[in-house]
Amino acid sequence: MCKVGPANGLGIWSESIGAGILLTHGKRVLPKSRPALLISLARSGDSPESRAAIQLLLDTEPQFRHLIVTCNEQGSLTKAWRNNAQVRVITLPPETNDESLVMTSSFTNLVLAARYLGMLDSPDQYRLICQGLGQIAQEIIQSNFDALAAVGTSGFQRAVFLGSGSRYAGTREAALKMLEMTAGRVTTLCETYLAFRHGPMSYIQEDTLIVCNLSSDATLRAYELDLLRELDRKKLGLAKLIVGERIPSEVLRKGDLAIECTGLGKIGDEDSTVLDVLVAQLLAFFRCRAEGLRPDSPSEDGVIQRVVGTFPLHSSS
Repeated sequence: MCKVGPANGLGIWSESIGAGILLTHGKRVLPKSRPALLISLARSGDSPESRAAIQLLLDTEPQFRHLIVTCNEQGSLTKAWRNNAQVRVITLPPETNDESLVMTSSFTNLVLAARYLGMLDSPDQYRLICQGLGQIAQEIIQSNFDALAAVGTSGFQRAVFLGSGSRYAGTREAALKMLEMTAGRVTTLCETYLAFRHGPMSYIQEDTLIVCNLSSDATLRAYELDLLRELDRKKLGLAKLIVGERIPSEVLRKGDLAIECTGLGKIGDEDSTVLDVLVAQLLAFFRCRAEGLRPDSPSEDGVIQRVVGTFPLHSSS
């Protein structure tokens, strides 16, 4: 759960809450101001907790309005409340509805769709951001595909993903992708740079890859570079993979990889998450192949599936 202050695109206080937390804790985790809007982001729209969380608020919070953004026009979230005046559904194009277990296209398109909600009065600026991200993404794939493949097959068994602010939120998705695509064979950890010193640094072993999303903000970058230098002084980890613009050569040691993203500073950290996740997806893809697994369905024993199966829903007392 993270809070975003008035500096965000909407210009109002907003909060990110997982559907599961909303389902288990109800109005206790909601902001107190009313009226309010709940924006539900969902690839399939068929996860049990997503629908149950919306229904809970429809039943208990009449001053809430609902906006559902989903990749699946046939999902239950799309169909359930079509005629409800409190609910509006936006369905993204069908090509965003990824068919594999690990879903970068769905994730990034949902992020970009949500981003536009704060830029309704500046569509040209929004278009420029999307075009800039697309150009950098293309360059990442064209220039770093083989290098990422080499890292993906380098034998690491642990991966740490570091980021600050919005890019820390991206590390959670990145860590999940690696965990899912290797069927848990590569264990993962995500953390902020500053918090990493407070115990989590002990996670690093000789077989650990450290993925560092480097901020464009001068103050954040100063703290981040301090940590990277500390990692090198202590000779921690197998290697670092650094994603950013104008990456200093001094923080690169033998075996490290720098993913140089020209134009990232102009776009800003708030919109760089989709690129961090792209790099993580490619890295996880190659690690998946190295483990002899199928990238579209790496969970051979069916422990996890593309859509979470049904489970009992319990009402609060």
